Amino acid sequence: MARKLNLAVAQLGPIARAESRDAVVVRLIEMLKEAASRGATFVVFPEIALTTFFPRWFMEDQAEVDAWFETEMPNAATMPLFEKAKALGVGFNLGYAELTEEDGRVRRFNTSIVVDTKGNIIGKYRKVHLPGHAEYEAYRPWQHLEKRYFEPGNLGFPVYDVDAVKIGMFICNDRRWPETWRVMGLKGAELICGGFNTPTHNPPVPQHDHLNSFHHLLSMQAGAYQNGAWAAAAAKAGMEEGSMLLGHSCIVAPTGEIAALAVTLEDEVITAACDLDACAFIRNEIFNFKRHRQPQNYGLIAEV
Repeated sequence: MARKLNLAVAQLGPIARAESRDAVVVRLIEMLKEAASRGATFVVFPEIALTTFFPRWFMEDQAEVDAWFETEMPNAATMPLFEKAKALGVGFNLGYAELTEEDGRVRRFNTSIVVDTKGNIIGKYRKVHLPGHAEYEAYRPWQHLEKRYFEPGNLGFPVYDVDAVKIGMFICNDRRWPETWRVMGLKGAELICGGFNTPTHNPPVPQHDHLNSFHHLLSMQAGAYQNGAWAAAAAKAGMEEGSMLLGHSCIVAPTGEIAALAVTLEDEVITAACDLDACAFIRNEIFNFKRHRQPQNYGLIAEV
């Protein structure tokens, strides 16, 4: 009997700087309910899904910065999402800014979690490939200060068993790096998913602006195909506080084919019935890692 996952991606339209977490969670719950009404049992939400994309602003007051972070999960604002998901029997992947204390010091990460259909947090990922810059750059219409507000993730690329599906996570820029996909592919991930906030204007290389959607989908399709996994990406999209964010949230099959694609820049749910056995068709043949990989020739990839 074929193994199926009814998968949904919940794209968010823009979130205003003044919009509360409570208001955003109401929007997430509405999309969760829509996904469940279509039979979905797992939903992918965007990166930093609870607030506007705050790294676009330069802030020197650490208290002002920390107000964008979550110190626990679930918390008062997100508990209704967890409760509704549990009631509906739907798991999810959620991105947020995480403030925690580890090794005797405060740490700040761009984080995502996977939650099972019973409302339990099964696993966590912290963004490894932080884009942007750490100091104010006057020529930019908007800043991209992830390197200022976050440190690189320290959990590697874990793969978790979530309701009998092997799930790994990426966050935004991670999807562009083949190493992200291959590590989780080697760990047997059947679904690799995550969220993104991708501005359509990149000041250092504006000549690439018209290629934003192409590069996004290219990365998703190549990562899925070359690792024999389903892939899903949820955007924060639209004109957010003057910065246009890319849409085209997607679900991609292990063959590299696009199974579902968002067509708006607003709150939108897309779904696909994912045949998990299709992963094996790729991994047993053209990308059979055990039979065909030659890792003795790949050392340069991991050299510092």
